[in-house]
Amino acid sequence: MNITTLDDLDVQGQVVLLRVDINSPIDRTTGKINDDNRLNMSLPTIADLADAGARVAIIAHQGDTLDYHNLVSLREHADRLSEKLGRDVAFIDDVAGPAARAAIEALSDGDILLLENIRILTEEVSTFEGAVKLTPAEMTGTYLVRHLAPLVDLYVNDAFAAAHRNAPSMVAFQELLPTAGGRLLIDEVTALSALAQNPERPCVFLLGGLKISDAFSMMEKVLADGTADTILTTGITANVMLLARGTDLGAPSEAFIEDRSLDVFIPRAAELLATYGDRIEVPTDFAYDDDGERREIEVADLPVDELLIDVGSKTVAHYAEVIADAATIFVNGPAGVYESTAGEYGTRSLWEIVAAADGKSVIGGGDTVASARRFVDPDDIDFISTGGGALIRFLSGQPLPLMDAMERAAVRQTSE
Repeated sequence: MNITTLDDLDVQGQVVLLRVDINSPIDRTTGKINDDNRLNMSLPTIADLADAGARVAIIAHQGDTLDYHNLVSLREHADRLSEKLGRDVAFIDDVAGPAARAAIEALSDGDILLLENIRILTEEVSTFEGAVKLTPAEMTGTYLVRHLAPLVDLYVNDAFAAAHRNAPSMVAFQELLPTAGGRLLIDEVTALSALAQNPERPCVFLLGGLKISDAFSMMEKVLADGTADTILTTGITANVMLLARGTDLGAPSEAFIEDRSLDVFIPRAAELLATYGDRIEVPTDFAYDDDGERREIEVADLPVDELLIDVGSKTVAHYAEVIADAATIFVNGPAGVYESTAGEYGTRSLWEIVAAADGKSVIGGGDTVASARRFVDPDDIDFISTGGGALIRFLSGQPLPLMDAMERAAVRQTSE
């Protein structure tokens, strides 16, 4: 993609508005951040800008109206960034009002300021995006943009995880300001473009989890364009594939799928199997919880009157052989109910296999990353994307508002 980078800009003495994604899980009991992965991923861009003498004003979101318990202040984020960077990150309880604007104007070279959670503004929440459909040009008149844009010299976006959001903070500043992608954004786009466009072969996708809309969106694209040589299915994705083949899983497992309206994917699964069946693999055995004890059952012996919670050991052994031969491995979604003792085997084993594999591993998605961090050293994974919805849309070939805005800005800057 044609995106201007930090290396293309001179930021010394410039006021830089930096949009990051440090949206973090919040412990409901303590109200504190309980996973600081995205904070860590934001550090290189912040440090590079400050070290180069920029006056850095950071905007970020935390939570949403659809995720209300996580809709909290960014004060703790500022404290953690200060600790991690080894330098002061000031915080102000204002987004774009008089206090925030005065704080930005008072910045000196190398200073870092984190503004309050931008989602206290209605125009930044997902419900506004869905109900009031504005173009990026129209968004330049929103409160956030018209109050902050006149105060800054450059706009830098490092928030790939929010790339699917058509919000003012993500796509409107590019209409008005010289723009560049941050270190993380460029790394994400580079790694995912390589995966989508020219992966080393064989390329294996290991897909599971509960949010099977993501898996099916990706499968249709990566099978049709030849990105994936083999897809290994686990979790509910595998269960739906087996239902499409006419397998009787048992009443509890089928009810689980029907109660969540996931049975709508069965016809799509049947179409994929009919067209690409030789490249889609399904489990040969599963596990269920029998009064706290893990029991395994062959697919040939189904149905069973217990909920299927994991893939079985024979499936893991076979998938291990496929992964060992892969040059590229992409993982999205855990293999089963990894939070339970009876259901963790498949997820834990497959993560250990992926972490030890010689092939390049790329992972992404909230549950995916959480399960990986639970069972393996994240440093053993070659690339961990911060994206969830953005990652899926990128690999599914769907347009991303941020990427469109960044490319428009790059074209405009080149012509000026």
